[in-house]
Amino acid sequence: GSPMRSSRSARDCLTERPYAHRGLHGPGRLENSRAAFEAAIEAGFGIELDVQLSRDGEAMVFHDYALDRLAGEAGKVAERSAAELARVPLLGMDETIPTLAEVLRQIAGRCGLLVELKAPRGRAAMLCRALERALQSYPGEAAVMSFNPEVGRWFAANAPHVPRGLVVTEEGKGGLGGKFERTVSLWRSRAQFLAYDVRDLPSPFAAAARARGLPVLTWTVRSPRDERIAAAHADQIIHELPQDRG
Repeated sequence: GSPMRSSRSARDCLTERPYAHRGLHGPGRLENSRAAFEAAIEAGFGIELDVQLSRDGEAMVFHDYALDRLAGEAGKVAERSAAELARVPLLGMDETIPTLAEVLRQIAGRCGLLVELKAPRGRAAMLCRALERALQSYPGEAAVMSFNPEVGRWFAANAPHVPRGLVVTEEGKGGLGGKFERTVSLWRSRAQFLAYDVRDLPSPFAAAARARGLPVLTWTVRSPRDERIAAAHADQIIHELPQDRG
């Protein structure tokens, strides 16, 4: 079946509820861990997570290219096989690095899912293929996004039923330079939504995309000020807000 059920528009599915950035993580619950995903579902949020390739081409759920910040081991994710990574413990948890297949079985359609592909140039197609295979049997609603416009382009050509987005930050590392570069990336990605850095909002580029009907999600919303900006300039948030509010 289609990752976004046709009874509702992809836009409704995408913007229905806030997404917990890398799951609902905090003390004792590391980002992109099964525990963080379970907490997000229990809190009524969607989930945003990161995937990248193991050495043998398996989609692993892990943000950094290097292992040391989150797993306390040296080396890169891409230098180890999926089986090796599945034995690497996450810091301070009795969990190891999960495969995307495991996480999809865990979530099982219980909430909306945003999958960010960490795809360095040259390896994008392999990761897209791995992701598309994993999503074929997934019963829930899932969308894909990446800073790399080749990801959206691959899904537009090979799995057009999967909603695809372009992740945009205007400044600093990974920034898409000027408006021209952003325009080219958006065109090349065939994106159906944008995931915009909240620090860049309001943005004329994001506003123009919204005016053309592209939903704008915004990350990473961490404060009441971010929430106010998001409410005025975006359609939904990807957040790390404290859970003890109210």
